[in-house]
Parts: sequence; structure tokens; C-alpha cells
Amino acid sequence: MLIQRALSRARVLFTSRYFSSLSSIQMHTINLPKSPPFSFSSNNHGCNFLKSKPSSSVYVPFVSSPYSTAAFSLGKSSRKGVVPLAALLQIGGVQIAKDDVVKESDPTNNVPDSIFAKLGMQLHRRENHPLGILKKTIYDYFDTNFPGKFEKFDDLCPIVTVKQNFDDVLVPPDHVSRSYNDTYYVNSDTVLRCHTSAHQAELFRNGHTHFLVTGDVYRRDSIDGTHYPVFHQMEGVRVFSPEDWSGSGMDGTAYAATDLKRSLEGLAKHLFGAVEMRWVDTYFPFTNPSYELEIFFQGKWLEVLGCGVTEQAILHASGRTDIVAWAFGLGLERLAMVLFDIPDIRLFWSSDERFTSQFSEGKLGVKFKPFSKFPPCYKDMSFWINDGFTENNLCEIVRGIAGDLVEEVTLIDNFTNKKGMTSHCYRITYRSMELSLADDEINELQLQVREAVQNKLNVVLR
Repeated sequence: MLIQRALSRARVLFTSRYFSSLSSIQMHTINLPKSPPFSFSSNNHGCNFLKSKPSSSVYVPFVSSPYSTAAFSLGKSSRKGVVPLAALLQIGGVQIAKDDVVKESDPTNNVPDSIFAKLGMQLHRRENHPLGILKKTIYDYFDTNFPGKFEKFDDLCPIVTVKQNFDDVLVPPDHVSRSYNDTYYVNSDTVLRCHTSAHQAELFRNGHTHFLVTGDVYRRDSIDGTHYPVFHQMEGVRVFSPEDWSGSGMDGTAYAATDLKRSLEGLAKHLFGAVEMRWVDTYFPFTNPSYELEIFFQGKWLEVLGCGVTEQAILHASGRTDIVAWAFGLGLERLAMVLFDIPDIRLFWSSDERFTSQFSEGKLGVKFKPFSKFPPCYKDMSFWINDGFTENNLCEIVRGIAGDLVEEVTLIDNFTNKKGMTSHCYRITYRSMELSLADDEINELQLQVREAVQNKLNVVLR
């Protein structure tokens, strides 16, 4: 009970700042300025726009560690049971102040405290974590089949320009992913990266020809067992010059596509064993042709990754007009959930020893053994929506209050009355992965959710 109450009180600490941020931004796509305020560093790949020093009144020393989870301070709190949020953390050798990322006074900022708390945690760099184990297994495949060729980057700063995140990889100006409903904006020019492809153009410009980029990425999303606003991706790129394909009887694009498929079929076999595979034609703005690789696994077709031959416009922008390249991207959590039988994406963030002790470096595919299955608590909420309502905004509010205690938010009913008013009914599933929740504590959270949804989304509760 003491742990439960501490969790509940900790959620309240984040709530007031989060709501202020949510209410101040415009939840739609805006015309973004074309002159980003900073550039990707070719030396340490750091966040060069972070030049302001944190206020001494909020400074929390950062304990340097490549596997640090110090998004929280270990200092004393004025409130019993509340762990204070750190004001400073370090990524890629660069110190990032909270005030540089979470800006209550900036109407273009929609980054809540709960998301800032994930910066710097870098689950993919922990050797005994499922994501770190999977990353290393993929590294081993490329090191074995392409000895000494692929450079690895896994500590690049996740704060990037709009240009890097969208323009450099040819995302159309009107694409939905640019909206405040889908992306976390630090300001109108700067975002938390939505994909590891945000670093591709700069690495090309710096002369890299074979590389793997792994990192945490951020997207405003729905709430269920397979979606989380922070997850991890790996991007792989290989460049070819004319001498590579000159004697093959193929043009550069066909040569790259053939090598891409051969390489990634080998990777799938390395991860999943001898499985049936198929290629599906698809569309990505940054590759042409584009494909998805699927495998037949555990009785059904599973998408493993997306890939393709890099669009020439991206390569030309790097100053190279005589090369072709392939690129692929995969989600580490998606594959790890299958390989390790992990049923809920929230578990990747658990520090419970009953979870962490089950995994060790070099052991891919050790099946997760559930250590508990506490009962869910369901709460329904109905309201009349307005034209600006989006489900992502609702999920941000619910997650901002309940954090990882919320398992799922599902639309279970909707209708439009004769006056043209539309009603939505959502079922919120609360369930802790580590302890049983008391009704009075969930009722307290639900009351906060109802009040916040009404006040911040301007809906009318029913």
C-alpha cells in the first residue's frame, strides 16, 4: 500500500506541469520555419543548440555512466514518496538541462516531464537487457558477414532539428507525422527524433558509407500492450560506388536491391532460424523501391523490418552523385517481444529484479517467465467531443497522470445525435505489472483524468 500511494503521489507531481504544456500548444500542423537553430555535430554528434546553463536552483548533478537510468535525482524530496525529476542529464557526452527541453512558457513545446524522464535511459545500451541483447546479436551478424565495414552509433543525441527529422529524409511538408498530434516538439524548429533516420543525411555528409544507428525514438501514440511513446530503433545503411556494380550486369539500383535482400534475409535467419520469408512491395518517402520483409513465425506472417534503396535526392544532398545505397529500419521492442515472449511493452522499462534477472548478455531468445498477473481495473469515461479532439491527446493526458499504471485506452462506443454532436466512450484499463492496485487509488487517478480531460481537451463529460 505504501508503494501504491507513493506512485500515486508521484504522478500528481508531474500532472500540473504536463497539463500546462498540453493546453498551451496548438494540436495541429503548423508552417515550420526553414532555418534550424543548430546543426548536428560531426565531432561528438551532440545537441549543439543546448548552450544555456541550467539554473543553479534546479541543478541536479548527473552521475556519469554509459548505462545510467538517472532521469531521476537521488536527492531528498520535500514530499515523502516522491522522486524528484532531474534537472540535468547527459547524452552522447552532452549535458541536457530540463529547461532546454520542457518549456512551459513556449506555446510550441509539447514535451511533458514524463517524456523528459526517459531521455538518457538508453535501454539499448544495457548489455543484460533484452534490447541490448538483440542489438548485440544484430551487430554480431554484420561483423561476421561484413568484417570491419559497419560503424556503430548508439549514443547520438535524440534532440534534432525539424530539417533532420523530416526534410532531410523527404517527408512531405503536409505529412501527418509532422503534426503536434504525432511528434514531440521542443520548439517549432526542434523535435525529439521520431526515427533513427534523422541522422542519416549528416552521416552521409560526413563520409560514412556503412553504418548502424541505434537509439530511442519518440512518438505520441495510443496506449496498449504494443505501443509506448518511447521505443528503440536500429537503422542500417550501406553505400555502393560504380566499381561495385560495374561487372554485375545490373544498374546500381538493381544491384543494391539484390544485395539488400540477400543481406536482410541472412539477418532474419540469424535471429529467427530457418523460417519462410517473403518480400512485400511498399512505400516509404526516403527509399525507392521500398520493401517490407515478413517471416512465417509461430503460425502467422510477421513483419520484421522495412527497407529499400535510398532515394537519390538524399544522396545528392550529401554531395555524392555517383553512388547508390540501401537502408533498413527495424523496431527493437517489436522483435524482442516475439523473441523473448514479452507480453507487454511496459515491461522493458521495469527495474523489478523478477524481470531484469531473467536476461543476460549473449542469450537471445530466453523466454520470459511471467512473475505475476495482477487483476485489471476498468474505468469507463464518456464525453461529447469537439472538432479538435484526437485520441493521441487523450492518451497523453491519461499517461501523464497514471504513467505505466495504465495498460490500455480503448474506444468502446461512439454515436452522433440528431444535433450533430458526437459522443465517445473510452475504457481505461489500469493494471500494474508489479503489484495489486487498490480501488481507492484507481478512483483517485480516474477523478484526475476526468477533470483534466474536461479542462484541457474542452470536451463535455456525460
